[in-house]
Amino acid sequence: MNEFIKVSDEVAQAIKENKPVVALESTIISHGMPYPKNVETAMNVEKIVRVNGAVPATICIIGGKLTVGASADEIEYLGKEGLKVTKASRCDLPVLLSKGLDGATTVATTMIGAALAGIKVFATGGVGGVHRGAETTMDISADLEELGRTNVMVVCAGCKSILDLKLTLEYLETKGVPVIGYGTEELPAFYTDKSGLKVDYRLDTPEEVAAAFKCKMALGIDGGMLVTNPIPKQYAMDPGKINETIDRAIKDADSLGIHGKALTPYLLDHIQKMTQGKSLDSNIHLVYNNAELATKIACAL
Repeated sequence: MNEFIKVSDEVAQAIKENKPVVALESTIISHGMPYPKNVETAMNVEKIVRVNGAVPATICIIGGKLTVGASADEIEYLGKEGLKVTKASRCDLPVLLSKGLDGATTVATTMIGAALAGIKVFATGGVGGVHRGAETTMDISADLEELGRTNVMVVCAGCKSILDLKLTLEYLETKGVPVIGYGTEELPAFYTDKSGLKVDYRLDTPEEVAAAFKCKMALGIDGGMLVTNPIPKQYAMDPGKINETIDRAIKDADSLGIHGKALTPYLLDHIQKMTQGKSLDSNIHLVYNNAELATKIACAL
């Protein structure tokens, strides 16, 4: 491991002994939820991973180190600092690490940290993708590029419904990323399990997902696999209402000139306020659900 990477003793030992490890991102802590709910959620996710038989590895950047296996104090720090912490994608790593700064890792940078440490499974809420209107703005998440090149499986509740889901699927197909529906043929859309779009394949057990990923790795086909896990029905939001809310939030963001890295955190916060906290509750429970599934897949691997 090089000077810019720090792997916790627990995670390093688990990897050495070939025990299941599940990577977790940190942008959801600093940019995805308000304090203290963000820290509470992050710690609960780690507990879910442990209860289901794996070691959690929350990934972040602390003091210029790509940290794989953040401590409880580091998670608390990220939660309290919130938006003051840089939302760190692939392009940010060289400067943040060389200058000894802090950062919260997106899906892309969490995948990089996981791959460098030897972790194959990563649980998150939803992945970034092609934003609405990208045909003129070219606003496309680096998460998609990372999925096309980095050998880590990402378990999520589908693509965030603030995105253009159809174009996101087209982009993933171009990059050769298998999009798996866990127990479903329809792409989940984060807050809801309905999108009207089909995934590439439906797989119904952690063992089936693990077998497909093993096959991909055995063939030497670089890139990740996207496992989309529908939000539990009791926490799913009405598709019509949530899409109407998202459309309003996007118009508000446009009027304020918010774009790029600031767009997703703004939209998630704005939508949470417009739904009186219901979207936040959905967000939390879909993350828990993904952590449980990712851990079962990691154990099967």
